[in-house]
Amino acid sequence: MNRDEIMEILPHRGAMLLLDEAENREGTAVGHYTVRGDEFFLKGHFPDNPIVPGVILCEILAQSACVLLKESLDRGQLPVYTGLNNVKFRSPVKPGDTIETRCRIKRAKHPFYFAEGTVTVEGRLCASAEFSFAVTGE
Repeated sequence: MNRDEIMEILPHRGAMLLLDEAENREGTAVGHYTVRGDEFFLKGHFPDNPIVPGVILCEILAQSACVLLKESLDRGQLPVYTGLNNVKFRSPVKPGDTIETRCRIKRAKHPFYFAEGTVTVEGRLCASAEFSFAVTGE
């Protein structure tokens, strides 16, 4: 999926759409985002040594996982975060890095979904988390 196709699933636009591409590989969402260096979240985090904030890495994971819900979402429904657990940050992500996410749904009881995922850069583990979200709306 390219950005236009991702926007058919996610309501995020502009600076908050944090995926360049994503796909569902047999139940695993794989997403990519290249950190350009001009993102709003890098301006103060940290001057002269920009590092992608951990909360942004978690948001990228959640956006990636929503690719797995493409067939389950009705028009007007919105997946929203409900929790984060066992979040670990292992290595910094910097401008120029291409992030790869891998997420899978561990269990679901509609409207709740429980997932886990990792963020890597060139095979280096940068973050991992368990998280949940709910599908809201119509």
